[in-house]
Amino acid sequence: MNKMRLAQGYHKNLAGIIGAMTRICIYPHVTSMGGVGSFRMKFSEGLRARGIEVTYDLDDPHMDFILILAGTKNLAGLWRAKRRGIPIIQRLDGINWIQRKRWTGFRHFVRAEYGNIILAFIRHYIADSIIYQSAFSRNWWNSWYANLKKPSITIHNGVDLTAYSPKGMPYRQEDRYRLLLVEGSLEGGYDMGVINAIHLVEKLADEYDFPMELTVVGKISIKQQDALQKKTRVPITWLERVPREQIPEIDRSAHLFFSADLNAACPNAVIEALACGTPVVSFDTGALRELVPPTAGKIVPYGGSPWELDAPDIPTLAKAAAEVLRDQERFRAGARAHAEDALGLEKMVADYLKFFFGEELV
Repeated sequence: MNKMRLAQGYHKNLAGIIGAMTRICIYPHVTSMGGVGSFRMKFSEGLRARGIEVTYDLDDPHMDFILILAGTKNLAGLWRAKRRGIPIIQRLDGINWIQRKRWTGFRHFVRAEYGNIILAFIRHYIADSIIYQSAFSRNWWNSWYANLKKPSITIHNGVDLTAYSPKGMPYRQEDRYRLLLVEGSLEGGYDMGVINAIHLVEKLADEYDFPMELTVVGKISIKQQDALQKKTRVPITWLERVPREQIPEIDRSAHLFFSADLNAACPNAVIEALACGTPVVSFDTGALRELVPPTAGKIVPYGGSPWELDAPDIPTLAKAAAEVLRDQERFRAGARAHAEDALGLEKMVADYLKFFFGEELV
């Protein structure tokens, strides 16, 4: 029997179905702090909480499904599993594209293009079904690499609403406002996000008289840090990589969260900030409008083409950010309420399992 159709009556008999399943393979075993690594850890915890075993071995003889986190070079392992009849679901983020618009170095260019080839190959030839992280991501893949006739669904990322919460000491300073930027890496051409954040805090300080500071969490070289700090008088705190368990406290310490990545498919950092009650401000690129309703922050027009890396409309973003700073409590409550309603880990895991077991959600 095809396990993807094991449970047409999933919603009526979930407990019995889950109990009959043995194991899900999540591959590859990514351990990074953010992005795919963060999802892998949270999803594994959610599965284990339901009594579902997790494996990271493509040759495990007892697994029922394989969830591919984007892509892997181990195509031979996927083919072996496919020949054994194991359903393979691919979870897709976005497509590497910055390297086509801005020189990021030969090594980064090759890795990015090779990554796209691997992702597209698995999507087209190996995956039985696809989970897109956002409607934006789905449309992007369908536009660049053809609309496949395979089962697919859009499921936003989720977060542990207990671990990421407004509760706890916020440590927000009363004499200045903190803008927070969190990215796994700000190298390889992605330092433009920091530059936009610097321009934003400068505009808030100069035109709206908000005493500002900027906190940046993400991998960025000391040389880049020094060069960027020399260009502004706004104080910048560089935290680089921090333990994952410290992120909620850092999120709570901020008055605003700035999503810096252009055309992000479903940034975990945004969802984590919302769950901590931190309003999000950014440009209308990628999936941000899907994730941040007007009650939880401000998403404004980019002002040009983000795909061409045009200069963004910082004045419009600063005006929107100033509105959020003036009405902190309303936006903080709205951010948390939206996370509770739509972005919880429990909801995300349940939606994944429904799709695994064949409920018609497409």
